[in-house]
Amino acid sequence: MKQPPRVVALGDFESVAPDVMLDRAARFNQSMQRRRSVRMFSDRPVAREVIEQCLATGASAPSGANLQPWHFVAISDARIKTRIRTAAEEEERLFYSQRAPQEWLDALAPLGTDPDKPFLEIAPWLIAVFAQKWSRLPDGRKVKHYYPNESVGIATGLLLAALHQCGLAALTHTPSPMGFLNEILERPADSERPFLLLVVGYPAHDCMVPDITRKPLSDVVTFV
Repeated sequence: MKQPPRVVALGDFESVAPDVMLDRAARFNQSMQRRRSVRMFSDRPVAREVIEQCLATGASAPSGANLQPWHFVAISDARIKTRIRTAAEEEERLFYSQRAPQEWLDALAPLGTDPDKPFLEIAPWLIAVFAQKWSRLPDGRKVKHYYPNESVGIATGLLLAALHQCGLAALTHTPSPMGFLNEILERPADSERPFLLLVVGYPAHDCMVPDITRKPLSDVVTFV
């Protein structure tokens, strides 16, 4: 006979008055509207404890069947960051010169990106995010992970919000392919796939960002 799932009381859910709810939503929105991806970082240190708290927020995300199919590697070691930059720039040079169709290059043009990625060494932290296709239970059984990309995407979004809320800047970097991250960071290639690389730290004092805008809400939301 199938055993019923083990459940506990929700307990500490916080219910707030409608006016407080709206105020919180508006304040959080206003804060997140100031978030920008930056490519000019300071080498100013960031405490490991801050990164740990932000990673804990990311790891609190919902996931398919609660299998939590993510692994984060937080990198501050200068030698490893140099190896990552070297490998990423090699892939990026091929991307810009051979792999990317002109349409893609045209879409990137307003951002001013190129194969050179000095921020990978300058920023105090890199966070490599891996999506796990499967894992093993303590008894050795192999378990397939369901919806790993969706789950890891949600976790990464929470992580980005947490980094912004504590006063840090971040860049989502996705050199393609990213298999070199498995090798450099010694992650199992048979079960884990690099999802993206987050560059984390303070903006440089002279940081500039592309003059771009977000779509209005009416273009991306429908109420029915």
